[in-house]
Amino acid sequence: MILVTGAAGALGTLVAERLADRADVALGTRDLRRTRSPLPARRIDFDDPDTLATGFEGVDVLLMISAGAGEDDTVIARHGAAVEAAERAGVGHVVYTSLTADGDHLPYALPHRWTERRLRESSMAWTILRNGLYAELLAEIAAPSPEGRITAPLGEGRLAAVARADLAEAAARVAVEAPAHAGRVYELVGEQSVGGADLAQAHGPRVTYEPEAMSRTRARVAASGAEPFQVPMLVGTCSAIAAGFMARTGGDLRRLLGRAPRSPISAVLA
Repeated sequence: MILVTGAAGALGTLVAERLADRADVALGTRDLRRTRSPLPARRIDFDDPDTLATGFEGVDVLLMISAGAGEDDTVIARHGAAVEAAERAGVGHVVYTSLTADGDHLPYALPHRWTERRLRESSMAWTILRNGLYAELLAEIAAPSPEGRITAPLGEGRLAAVARADLAEAAARVAVEAPAHAGRVYELVGEQSVGGADLAQAHGPRVTYEPEAMSRTRARVAASGAEPFQVPMLVGTCSAIAAGFMARTGGDLRRLLGRAPRSPISAVLA
């Protein structure tokens, strides 16, 4: 049996859609009321050890979608509990959605690298999907204002953004064919990198790109009601893009999909 955790999140929902016709798939989520898939669901809460002890029973392949935003110690504790429970339950293979290697410059990279190391040290087979940053995230942080200005502090930097739907399809394929991917690390970044000027052009002739200073972005995000840990996460993402660390493209995603990935611009506009 394949178990997909985080099934109520954006990525997990897309994975569930792609596996909905299979009889050997179950979904794991902390809130069963949010799951709208026809697939059977189990309550899986990385903060509740009891749900892990029972939820991983009979699972052959665990598609472990990262437990989401939080302070490093919180995410590490969640992932550590999940891996330990999977080992005890006899799970044979874990497919983990990590972060692209170029993302080491991002403030939230450390829990991903910790989890990768923990999986390598585990008794289970593993596959690591190092996901690039979502094109949908770029759409949020670089959305035009009502006046038609994109002010995200991206400088001249570019991002090899990836459509979330492509990452979901790749994860679903790997989970179904897990033994063929054992011990593999895939860099799932886009084949095109885009910057602020590209986004402005895509939105039409009335939209301009006028990046603001990083300090102004930090103040604006802090005043928006964001959690304290979210401020450096967002600003650090913009900083890494602006500094040119997130522009490198790759071909692993095409190889897993068997086709060209979606255009990041089309995903942004959608």
